[in-house]
Amino acid sequence: MITVMTWNVLHRIHAENWGADIPARWPDEPERIAAVSARLAGRAEQVIALQEVSGDQLAALRRALPGRTVHALTYPRVPAPRNGASPLDDPREHLVLAVDGPARQVAAEPFEEDPGKGLLAVRTAGILVIAVHVSSGERSARQLERLSELAAASPEPVVLLGDFNTDRAAVLAGLGPAFTVADLPPDALPTRPRTEGTKSPFIDHVVVRGGEARDAAVEDADGLSDHNLVRARVTA
Repeated sequence: MITVMTWNVLHRIHAENWGADIPARWPDEPERIAAVSARLAGRAEQVIALQEVSGDQLAALRRALPGRTVHALTYPRVPAPRNGASPLDDPREHLVLAVDGPARQVAAEPFEEDPGKGLLAVRTAGILVIAVHVSSGERSARQLERLSELAAASPEPVVLLGDFNTDRAAVLAGLGPAFTVADLPPDALPTRPRTEGTKSPFIDHVVVRGGEARDAAVEDADGLSDHNLVRARVTA
């Protein structure tokens, strides 16, 4: 059994470019970064997957999580502010896995269709763990196909953690019948709260191949990000 968590922590430049309300709640980005790091330092899950991690946030995580091995994929695309200067010293964007215990990185790939999305895979505790950030729209089909290929090549159980930018039905349709998506309680908070639009509010998932995800739950991010946290226990 392994405990896992996934959270899109929201890159500051994306938040400002897309008009998210988080910058208004946290006008001082170093304070928000410190609060995100403190929140993660208190987590007990063995594997934590994070999306939209800025270079400043990554540096803070390495300081705040000295007992974990922090793996990171740096995307070739660097977010650029549309208006004004960036509040970040290091605006690069990363996909991150923070692992408690031995872990060996086996893959780190930006997707060809989108240089700001990708996958990061490590082997730990007899499981292949893949952190993912999938594009929305038509580009996701090939990305889900690539994830399915990588998982199918593993002799071990596989767990995929991340922001898939679509609902569970579309994830399963793209990955194939060998995969299952963790069930959330009927009264679960949305993983990506929305007040408008037609896109699903449940786009962050724990997906398993060759195992089972149990006790999945969504935890409130308390205004630190526009996404909430998703956690689960995975058994082979």
